[in-house]
Amino acid sequence: MSSPDPQVRAARNLSTSTSRGPVVAVTGAASGIGALLTSRLAASDEVKQVVAIDERRGEVSEATWHILDVRDPAIAEKLRGADVVVHLALDLDLETDSAARTAYNVRGTQTVLTAAAAAGVHRVVLCTSAMVYGALPDNDIPLSEDAELRATAEATGVGDLLEIERLGRRAPRAHPGLNVTVVRPAVLVGGTDTALTRYFESPRLLVVAGSRPTWQFCHVEDLCSALEYAALEKVDGEFAVGCDGWLEQEEVEELSGIRRMELPSAVALGAAARLHRIGLTPSPAGDLAYTMHPWVVSVGRLHDAGWRPRWTNEEVLAELLEEVVGRHTVAGRRLGRKDATAAGAAGATVALLGAAAVVRRARKRRGL
Repeated sequence: MSSPDPQVRAARNLSTSTSRGPVVAVTGAASGIGALLTSRLAASDEVKQVVAIDERRGEVSEATWHILDVRDPAIAEKLRGADVVVHLALDLDLETDSAARTAYNVRGTQTVLTAAAAAGVHRVVLCTSAMVYGALPDNDIPLSEDAELRATAEATGVGDLLEIERLGRRAPRAHPGLNVTVVRPAVLVGGTDTALTRYFESPRLLVVAGSRPTWQFCHVEDLCSALEYAALEKVDGEFAVGCDGWLEQEEVEELSGIRRMELPSAVALGAAARLHRIGLTPSPAGDLAYTMHPWVVSVGRLHDAGWRPRWTNEEVLAELLEEVVGRHTVAGRRLGRKDATAAGAAGATVALLGAAAVVRRARKRRGL
C-alpha cells in the first residue's frame, strides 16, 4: 500500500494535535485562584487551549485573553468554541459593600451560565465553599457531600454562595445539555483574606463556651488541582475539597501557640452583632458559627476519582500562621501598626465585658 499524500498526512497530524483535550475558559483569570488555575491549565498537556476572561489582562501569556466584565452579555461571543467554563469571578472581599457584592456575584453567575449555554459550552464549573453546609452543633463529622445545605445568609458571602448554587441547579433544567459541577473548598488558605483566616490574626483565639470547633483547611494549590479535575471531567456533580481529616481546637492551639479567650455564647454573639451593626467590624455575628461548630466535610468523590491532597491540615495551618505574621486583628477588624500595641488591651476589654455581663445576669437572677 502506498503511503498517504504528504498534504493528507499533514492534515491528519494537524487534526490529531488540535483535537487533544478541551478548550477551557476561566473567568476571574487575572488574579487570585483564577490566575493560579489559568497558569496550571496553560501548562497542562491535557488542555488544548485556555481562554482567560477578566477586567484586566493577567500574566499568563499562553492564554487567549478577553478583557470584559462577566456581567456583560457580550461574554457569550468570547465563550464560543469553549468546552468548559470555570467561573471564578467572585467578590468575597470582607470590605466590599454587601449589597454591591451580592449584585456582582449573582448577576455575574447568571450571565456566565446563560452565555455558556448560548455559546454551546457543555460544562460550567462553579466554586463556592463548604460553608454552604452550615456550621451547626449536630453536624456529622465529617459531613457527607450529599448532606443538606443548612447554612443561612448570616455569614459573610454565604448568602451569595447559596444563591450561586441555586442558579447552578436550575441551569441544566433551563438549558438542556449544559452540565454544572460545583466545587466546595474547606477553609481556604494561600494568599486569601477571609473572616476565618483573620481568626488566626488575633492575639487570642476566641472560643465560645460550650462549643466544639473543628478545623479543616484547603490549600489553594489543592483547590486548583481539584478544579482542573473538574475541568477535565474526571469528577462531576457536587463535591468538597480539602485536607484529609480535621484538627480539634485544642490541637490548633497547641500547633499555633496562641492561647484561647473563652466567652459565654450570648456575650460573644451579642458583641459581634453590635460591633458589626455600628460598622466597627466587617464580619457579621454569623461568621462566629464557623468557629464554634463543626463543618468538616468528606472528600470522597475526589478520592474515588484518584485525586489526593498534597497538603495536610497541619501544613496548611503552619503556612497560614506564616502569612499572618505582623497582622493584628481584633473581632474581625484588622488593626494598623499604631493600633497593634492596643490589641492585647482590646482583647482584655472584651474579656472584661464578658465578665461584667455574667455578673449583671447573676445580679438579675438574685433580684439585686
